[in-house]
Amino acid sequence: MAISRDRLWDSGHDETVEVNQRALIDKVLARYSGEFTVFRELLQNSDDAQSKAVEIRFERESFLDRPADKVDGERNSGMLDIPLPNLKTTQVHRWTFKNNGILFRDEDWNRLKKIAEGNPDEEKIGAFGVGFYSLFSVTEEPFVTSGDQWMGFYWKDKKDQLFARRGQLPDDDKYQATKSWTSFEMKLREPAPIPVAFDFTRFLVSSLTFMRHLCEVSVYFDDKQLVRLTKSTGIPRDLGVPKNLNNRSPSGTMIVDNIQSTPLCIQAQVMKWVYTSGTEKKRAILPTKPTKQTGGGFFSSVFQSFSGYSTPQRMTTPSLPPEPEVSDPLSIYDTSVSLSIFSASVQVQLNKKIASEIHRSTKKNPPIRMKYELIYTAKDEYDASREEDKKQPEATGSIFQGLRADLDGIGAARVFIGHSTAQTTGIGGHMAGRFIPTVERESIDFMDRNVAIWNKELLYVGGLLARSAYELELAKIEEQWGSQSSGISPPSHDIQLRLTSQVLHALKFFMFFPSTPSPEVSSIMEAAFFSCSLNGNFSIMTNKGIRNSKDVRLPDLTFSGFLKNLPTLSDEILVGAGSTISSLQRQGMIKAITFSDVLQELQSRPLNEDELIACLKWWIKVYGEAGDRDPLIPIRNQLLNAIILAYEPSSHGSIQKILPLSTIKFYINPKTLSGSIPSDGPLPEYLLPLAISKSFKPEVLAASFPWTEFSLVQWLSYICDSTTIKASVEFDINTSPPWAERVLGLLARAWPSLSIRLKEEVHEILRERSCIPTSSGMKIPQQAYFSNVNIFRDLPVVTLPSGAAVKGTFERMLQELGVRKHVELQIIFNRMIKTNEWTIADLTKYLVSVKGTLTPEELQRLKATSAFPKEMNLDPDAKRPRYFAKELFEPLDTFRTLGLPVIDWGQQTKWRSSSEEAKFLFDLGLLRFPPLDMLITLCANEDANIRSVALKYLVDNVDSRYQDYDPKKFKTIRFIPALQGSTTCLGSIEEVVSSPDWAHMGFLILHPSHHSSASKLKVKDHPHASQLVSLLETKPPGNEAEAKIWFQLLSSRVNDFANPVLRRLSDVSFVPVKTEKGVAGPSMRWLKPTQCYLAGETNESFHSKLFTFVDFGSGGNAFLVACGTKNQPSVEEVAIILLANPHQFYELAQGPNNFLAELRNIAVNIKAISTGTITRMKRSPILLGSQRKPRHSEKKNIDDLDEDEWDTIYDLKKAEQIIIADDTHAYQAFGDSLFTAPQEDILENFYGSLGSRRLSHIIREEYTTTGELQNAKIAIETRSLILERLPLFLHEHTHTQTRVSFSWLSASNNFIVKSFGKLGVVKYLNHGELRLSRKQDASAVAQRVGSGPIQLWIAGNSQIDMYEVSISLNRLLFESPKANDALLFMTILSTDLRSLKRRGYNVDRILRQQREARLAAENTKLKQEQDIRLASHSAQADVSKSSTARTHEVTLDGVNPPEVNNVASKPNPATVFSNTLQNLRRKIGNKEKQATPSEQESLLQPVDRNPVDNLNSSPTSNPVAADTATRERPMTKSPHAPNRGGNSNPAATSLSHISNNIDMAINACRSESANVLSNREHMQEVKESLNEGYCDISGRTGNLRNIGQMGSVKVYLSQDVPLTQASNFMEIKRDSIARFIHVITSLARIYELPLTSIHIFYDLEGGLIAFNRNGSLFLNLRYFEEWHDADVSKNILDSAYVSWYFTLAHEIAHNLVQPHNSEHEFYFSAICEKYIIQFGQLLATRR
Repeated sequence: MAISRDRLWDSGHDETVEVNQRALIDKVLARYSGEFTVFRELLQNSDDAQSKAVEIRFERESFLDRPADKVDGERNSGMLDIPLPNLKTTQVHRWTFKNNGILFRDEDWNRLKKIAEGNPDEEKIGAFGVGFYSLFSVTEEPFVTSGDQWMGFYWKDKKDQLFARRGQLPDDDKYQATKSWTSFEMKLREPAPIPVAFDFTRFLVSSLTFMRHLCEVSVYFDDKQLVRLTKSTGIPRDLGVPKNLNNRSPSGTMIVDNIQSTPLCIQAQVMKWVYTSGTEKKRAILPTKPTKQTGGGFFSSVFQSFSGYSTPQRMTTPSLPPEPEVSDPLSIYDTSVSLSIFSASVQVQLNKKIASEIHRSTKKNPPIRMKYELIYTAKDEYDASREEDKKQPEATGSIFQGLRADLDGIGAARVFIGHSTAQTTGIGGHMAGRFIPTVERESIDFMDRNVAIWNKELLYVGGLLARSAYELELAKIEEQWGSQSSGISPPSHDIQLRLTSQVLHALKFFMFFPSTPSPEVSSIMEAAFFSCSLNGNFSIMTNKGIRNSKDVRLPDLTFSGFLKNLPTLSDEILVGAGSTISSLQRQGMIKAITFSDVLQELQSRPLNEDELIACLKWWIKVYGEAGDRDPLIPIRNQLLNAIILAYEPSSHGSIQKILPLSTIKFYINPKTLSGSIPSDGPLPEYLLPLAISKSFKPEVLAASFPWTEFSLVQWLSYICDSTTIKASVEFDINTSPPWAERVLGLLARAWPSLSIRLKEEVHEILRERSCIPTSSGMKIPQQAYFSNVNIFRDLPVVTLPSGAAVKGTFERMLQELGVRKHVELQIIFNRMIKTNEWTIADLTKYLVSVKGTLTPEELQRLKATSAFPKEMNLDPDAKRPRYFAKELFEPLDTFRTLGLPVIDWGQQTKWRSSSEEAKFLFDLGLLRFPPLDMLITLCANEDANIRSVALKYLVDNVDSRYQDYDPKKFKTIRFIPALQGSTTCLGSIEEVVSSPDWAHMGFLILHPSHHSSASKLKVKDHPHASQLVSLLETKPPGNEAEAKIWFQLLSSRVNDFANPVLRRLSDVSFVPVKTEKGVAGPSMRWLKPTQCYLAGETNESFHSKLFTFVDFGSGGNAFLVACGTKNQPSVEEVAIILLANPHQFYELAQGPNNFLAELRNIAVNIKAISTGTITRMKRSPILLGSQRKPRHSEKKNIDDLDEDEWDTIYDLKKAEQIIIADDTHAYQAFGDSLFTAPQEDILENFYGSLGSRRLSHIIREEYTTTGELQNAKIAIETRSLILERLPLFLHEHTHTQTRVSFSWLSASNNFIVKSFGKLGVVKYLNHGELRLSRKQDASAVAQRVGSGPIQLWIAGNSQIDMYEVSISLNRLLFESPKANDALLFMTILSTDLRSLKRRGYNVDRILRQQREARLAAENTKLKQEQDIRLASHSAQADVSKSSTARTHEVTLDGVNPPEVNNVASKPNPATVFSNTLQNLRRKIGNKEKQATPSEQESLLQPVDRNPVDNLNSSPTSNPVAADTATRERPMTKSPHAPNRGGNSNPAATSLSHISNNIDMAINACRSESANVLSNREHMQEVKESLNEGYCDISGRTGNLRNIGQMGSVKVYLSQDVPLTQASNFMEIKRDSIARFIHVITSLARIYELPLTSIHIFYDLEGGLIAFNRNGSLFLNLRYFEEWHDADVSKNILDSAYVSWYFTLAHEIAHNLVQPHNSEHEFYFSAICEKYIIQFGQLLATRR
């Protein structure tokens, strides 16, 4: 219960919180890590008090203790004779700090003694109220005077509490001078040297700079003034905020409304003594050049190599100053410095939330207006300061070095918050602003969220102020540049250098280095510096003056030759301000030269020749260095479109000509013949001027630009163009013989090097031009002749104007251009042929003589001329028709016989096919042999002589002249000699076959005289599959004998039939079957192959009554099988026949045995039946049910009937009308009223799947009892016995899951046994219209209400029937209990443990628990006896008697545990199975020898009852032991019949039924069709172990994929085998797989298994030896290799045969029974027994 806090508060009392003030002050001071902390705080307080002057005194003890009368004497003498102390080591005892500001008020005195209560005035810098307490870092008891009051601080009792004492100063004259000052006296805790004098002076100089009121600071050592500093300020000048800058901070809280520039001068008088105690100058960090920018998209990537700056460059180190000269240390050195202070006037507009948070943090309201100041040292002031610094005689440098611009980034420029802090600015000058610092005031606070907002906003103001100062400075420089420029001429080089140095100084000043300790300061200001521009502009110096950075590019010498107007940075700027330039590059405010820059300038002005050459060289370099040039193509096009050349052609005098480079297409290559083109002749404007092209290598121009070499042919085309000719008549090739000779001469020199294509182009250009000078004037080439053509005198002959001879190359060129060396054919035809002066032989001879000069056109014209006669019998005076050469054949006798037209060669000259004249005629088209289609037509001629000659010619020449002979092209022409029976005829290539066997089916057979030519004529040996199909469809065989011959023939060609064709034949009725006797109609009928079945040794006698069986011999049957005929009807077909007429089916089966055999077949293969058929089976009366009826109805009590007094009635019923008798008692009670299913697991499951209900599900029981026997011993013993033996039973029970777990049942409240005087059971049957009940006595019943405990009631009036106990409990433990389960449980309950152990049960655990319990009880009893023996010796007899009784009781229970050393060990399964195999071998080794009774007992000897111990055995263990451990089960029944303990029929199952079941199991084995097996593992868990064997009956765990096949056996590989091994697995394992298949093949013959139903698989690990997947058997190669391969390779096969014989039997049994139970063991044994003789013969043969 929660207690109220208010109630507790009311009942409490207050206590003070104590603060250790010394520890608090120490912790506060611990945060002040900077030097000069005390003076920094006191100076700030002085400025807040509006002090004008400050004095700081360091006083030694000797000076403080001197007599007063010596003071004047010392001052007068000056102590010149006393040596000066060392300021670095001399210790002082007191510090005094005085200011002349506003004197302390009462609130000031009160605030002084309060820690952490700062000044609430927002105009004051102090905020935290801890500044004064910095004095405690050097003194224990500071003393303060102000006006006429004083206050001293002391630690009371020298402990941790600080007290202050306040009082009035006396009115003595000695105090009057001090009352106008406020002084802080600090007696040092320990004497120490003064702060380093020179460094302290620099600190004071820096601190004085930003003080608002303080103008003078003096420092004394004793009475000597070491330093006097005086600050004077000039008149502020309003500059305003530059217009292009954003004056509002990012959050809008601060607005800069004005910027002022104020000159500042600080004068210093410093003793030389001070310079001797300083530190030396710090070395500067040298700047580097910026690296080249790498971003920017495609065009910038093109130009990424343009920049010449890529490697940082280090400046030279300046030399050290000379050694200082020795001087008087008391002399005064006067020095001064002039500065400019830029100040920003800032308006503050905070929202209330942030303002209140800042007030909470600083204890004061934030100001509404403030100033932000920046010290800027201009170039001139900076140089003057450096010169002043060089004059310093000491190595310490100037005291103003801290104010001079920090251009080297050494961190000298600080952030001032009233005074200097440890925070650097990162730029060249100090900055002062109202930042909110950390408590120790060393750095800016970024930790507090709201304070960080204030400080970051203020840093933006700092960046804006820096940018403003920079822009204002560059505006002045721009003004100077403009004033020094004259017109378009820039300032002189010296002025440009001076102005550039000023810009460089500004860039260096505002170069942002990383600030310390917080880098955020410089990064925020840098971001503001660059981002505050509203338009993204940034002013910078270029070669064109001050320009916006967006218009400025990094310099690159590559472009200097042709980019003259582009503003670029100078090298001085690039090197000196590298960091700033790099920042501008990163910000995108300045870039390298891009293509757009180049394009912009090229478009703005034309280039002269030198600039164009430079530009082209630049592009050639870019293009040559590019890896992928495709993206540069459009860029090049833009470049060429932009460039315009202004030049003066040599042929046009001084007239300037404009040439766009985009019009250029060609260039002249001076190294080739095009270099010989006359420059004084006409040249095209699209040719690159020679003045440009001569500066480049031709191959470079071709590679970098879309230009090609200007060839001679192109030049020729240009000068022959009509436009060119009109422009310059003197260069007309058609009218000017000299110009024509000049052009032809140039072509002749180039002619040998021209390609065929170019020559053709030249020919085409000049073909129709009168360019050939001849004796008859200018002629086209085809009209001109060479001088050697002298047939006719009036021919135009080539004649050159120069008189040069036409020979050599010139002659060959003219000849190829068309100048003739012979007379035209048409002229010859006109003048000679038509006058009949020449014969064909004469004409041909002349043409052969001039063949070399004939052009292709002339030869083509000759082919197209009808100039040749054929042989004809005509009148000599008659006009003979003429033909083309291609219409005639050479004059041979064969062609004359065939009646073909042959050329008339005449009688004078003999025809020779090999002569040059014949070859010429063949070239003109004279036929040497008839075309194939013509010859085929001749082969089909009506004239037998012509057919014979033509066919012989075809056969003789088919390999040489008719290689393209394809008879399919002439499939409609009958030209093949054939036989139709015995009649000679012609047939087409589709109709004729060469094999005479096909005459039986009516096909045409090739004539025997031409069999030797069948291959040449390409006559096929067999008919095409389509012909055979068509024949079967249109004309099937007429009778069975004819069909046998046909089908035998067709079986040899079955591979020719594609699957679609076979499916088509399966639907064709071509199988002849005799009509059944007595059936009207024709004697033969034709069925489809799918309607027939092959006659064999199966159930043909029965199935033949239902189906049609045929036999056409082995070959004919093979053809029918290919067409869809099956060996026997499928299960689906049998089921459909059964559904059609169940009663007729039963009658044909001739009794229940055959009918049940068919039902078994359907049940085993039910997966092969379609869903629709199964649905019909559920609704049809197709199931055989049996009903018991007593023979004699006069007996009232049916329980008294013997088995031979019952009759069994069979009838066909629907599934819902038949009951599965799974309750023996209920069956005995109601069996005469019910039709029940056959009591076989296969049939019961089948009936159940169709809708039959179990008897146990329709029986309701009610129990009647008498009074309960409380605490009955029999109930306790029975419960203990059941819980003890139940694990043994559950270990054997594997076919179904338990409803409750054994652990749940073992709980005391979950299993209750009660004893009653008497028990009665009333059984009610409610099935269909039956409403029956039976009442009987019971010895045991079990019940459970809902999910409550299981209760077992036992009767006390009779002996407990363990069978009733077993069957009652089984109903509650299992979903579907079986009768043999009750028998097994009864046996385990009623048999003593030793007998169970002898039978192979694992009872060691029970015996061990009993032995331990007995020993514990005996030990307890012995201790009790000892105690009793000590008390009374008379009790020993009772104890002995009690012990004897107890021992007897254990014996009565049938469990007499032996001593520990005598406990029988568990049988070795390897030994047991080895003995069994020895007996088997003795039995099967001699067929005539029968097993002895001892051998039979050995065969039936139970083996190890806990096979789980060997489930995980590795493959390297004993194979026989492993097989046994995973395969064997105890056999509680005879091996000759299924274990049907509840079967009411005492007769043994017939051997024929067992044999039929085995046959069905064998036939159910099939080939696996899937390539990838994706399976699941199914393991049923029982209480003490996993009771699965070595095989996984539902399929293998993981995936298997088919990788190949050896013979008929497929090989699968596990997914866990790496792909690298899987790729060549078949090759690596080839030998072991072959040996494994050899073993399997022998065993498959024994079991009559098709080898295709056995598969091999391989995995890397696991205990899976074999498995059965839906009838497909899989054997593990890995186990064969580990166990047997070595022996098999040595021809030792017995062990492998034995092991895999039993493995196959085990897997075949799974086709009948899926789980590993007693029924599976029965069928496993039955299968082994059926084939054991054949197996023995195999082993005997081996011996």
